[in-house]
Amino acid sequence: MMVPAFIPSPSQGVWHVFDLPIRAYALCILAGIFIGYWLGRRRWVARGGSPTVLADIMFWAIPFGLVGARIYHVITDAELYFGEGRHPIDALKIWHGGLGIWGAVGFGALGAWIACRRAKVPFLAVADAMAPGIALAQVLGRFGNYFNQELFGKPTDKPWGLEISPEHRPEGYQNFATFHPTFLYEAIWNLGVVALVILVDRRFKLGHGRAFALYVAGYTAGRAWVENLRIDTVNHFLGLRLNVWTSLILFVIAVVYFIVSARLQPGQEDISGGPAAGRPTEDEATPETETGPDDDPKVDAEPKVEANSTNGSDPDGSRD
Repeated sequence: MMVPAFIPSPSQGVWHVFDLPIRAYALCILAGIFIGYWLGRRRWVARGGSPTVLADIMFWAIPFGLVGARIYHVITDAELYFGEGRHPIDALKIWHGGLGIWGAVGFGALGAWIACRRAKVPFLAVADAMAPGIALAQVLGRFGNYFNQELFGKPTDKPWGLEISPEHRPEGYQNFATFHPTFLYEAIWNLGVVALVILVDRRFKLGHGRAFALYVAGYTAGRAWVENLRIDTVNHFLGLRLNVWTSLILFVIAVVYFIVSARLQPGQEDISGGPAAGRPTEDEATPETETGPDDDPKVDAEPKVEANSTNGSDPDGSRD
């Protein structure tokens, strides 16, 4: 059997079921969301958090993240949708691809922060629990680029080169058939980030946002070199692709935060009690009946028994 000396691209990325288009790109994104939430939920519960509370927070974070991912892409690649010969309505066609991870994480964090404020849950603890899950979600999400034959790298004749159909090759690269599979490079790198965060967290019990900072630092370190391999048209600043600058800046911020946080707030938050664990706070816990300062609701709810006059206590020995 002949084994091709390259990675073949899928013959199609859309299937129609009863005239309803089922797009591989969307399936990859959804699969990433579910598996990322699954991992984050396991970590949250392992720390003593309530899965119901986390589900409520994700109900805010996921829609915010999807909208933010599209907004970031449209803003940073505005020339694709606005200007002469362009159709602004295409900015809404998310199924054609185009989601920016920075917008997804940033807006998703905003949605989670709002939900945490409402539920009185420590936001940084949620971020730490979800950190490796976000990286795992990115692993599956990148395969959506594979099915769309987009965001590949420079031409290569390596055995793992990715075959790209002529209609998907950018201008000036029509004579090249195989390219660096940057989707695969990033997916493999992200698997390493997942392992890094889990192992370091297991060893040092990262808290107060440090697991999330480690994820950001790990991901951006790999994204910077993967981004430099890509040949899709993007905006440049001072000779570097915009996403390279974003990666470098976020890497520095994440490393600084990790170090400073470890010095100022060592250890890990306890979320096994209070709202994070699904329990009301002391202010929210109110008795069913109004009582005076010396009244015991439990005693009032039971039939009164005459006190023992010999010792001034109730028959069970307890004092009111």
